[in-house]
Amino acid sequence: MGPLEGIKILELSRTLAGPYCSMMLADMGADVVKVEQPGSGDETRGFIPPTMEGESCYFLSLNKNKRSMTLNLKTEEGREIVKRLVLESDVLIENFRTGTMEKFGLGYDELKKINPRLIYCAVSGFGRTGPMKNEPAYDLLLQAIGGLMSVTGEPGRPPVKVGFSIVDLTTGLYAALGVMMALWVREKNGKGQYVETSLLDSIVSLQTYLAQGVLATGKVPKPMGSAHPNIAPYQAFKTKDSYVIIAIPNDGLWRKMCDALGFDDLKEDPKFAVNANRVKHRTELISRITKFTNTKTTLDITNMLKEAGVPAGPINDIAQVLADPQVIHNGMIQEVDHPTIGNLKVLGIPYSLSETPGSVRLAPPLLGQHTEDVLQGMGYSTSDIVLLREKGVV
Repeated sequence: MGPLEGIKILELSRTLAGPYCSMMLADMGADVVKVEQPGSGDETRGFIPPTMEGESCYFLSLNKNKRSMTLNLKTEEGREIVKRLVLESDVLIENFRTGTMEKFGLGYDELKKINPRLIYCAVSGFGRTGPMKNEPAYDLLLQAIGGLMSVTGEPGRPPVKVGFSIVDLTTGLYAALGVMMALWVREKNGKGQYVETSLLDSIVSLQTYLAQGVLATGKVPKPMGSAHPNIAPYQAFKTKDSYVIIAIPNDGLWRKMCDALGFDDLKEDPKFAVNANRVKHRTELISRITKFTNTKTTLDITNMLKEAGVPAGPINDIAQVLADPQVIHNGMIQEVDHPTIGNLKVLGIPYSLSETPGSVRLAPPLLGQHTEDVLQGMGYSTSDIVLLREKGVV
């Protein structure tokens, strides 16, 4: 039994941030009904290739443990069904353009009249108010506008983005956290509330120590490749066959690293003995370490440092990560039965509770797979559902 068993969530979101939020809640036992446009569904169903038996891998990655129903919100009947679903829902999650839900008559001010206990979670690009509230927003754009691309990549090279949609995913995480806090408050006062998060606020919040440095000094950070602005050595080093990561966040590990690699001359050198000086003399330090790592393989360096208790390792590709024994031991690869694919491997749940763990129960749904189940549960008869289909409502 997951901690959110009994919680009903109505998902009116698509693409990434909203679906990621609802999937995390579904993983913990919530019953998530995903409402999709008839005929097309969540746009990520069309994000192909790659596919599995015609199903978008992008969609599969974000929608396990959910039920899917189709519903045309442009019809009066479709909007009425949403209102009836809201009566039974604890949470609604949406990421429409600002003002869209209000045009449908489904904004928070209207829905809270129907269900005062409803927690309404709005996910947006820049926020629902302010000068940019109507601007379109995508992860790549926010990586740029939000400053992430200004500190990512090698110095003097063209701008690059982070390899996966970190802004969207972080926004989904914050949305789930906001929903959980609102559920906790509702336990105490019985009232729902409006929860909001945006891609812009999410990426700004992740700047942490970089932003604090700018606020304190006005000095603007620049891209440093794999290096760290406040710590050295803490980056990738070229080896004989590839690269190795060496992470030295304190002076104790510095001395251990020097002992392990035979850097007796560097260990007590005043230029390198403490981190502040290592950062100051970074260029010389990195050059001298690289001269050594170039003579060894990545495995050589990794083994030498691990034996000494120093953080080090290779740069794995995604396939290597998914095959890693620790990843498998942690349950981060799960299997579930899919109606067309059969046995489907999906990512597991990155946190666990000793008494009420989450679980992978349902495969990512086919478009509208559960429409009849949901409507019948609301009291619609078979003939009612046939009529709704004929009218293009579902």
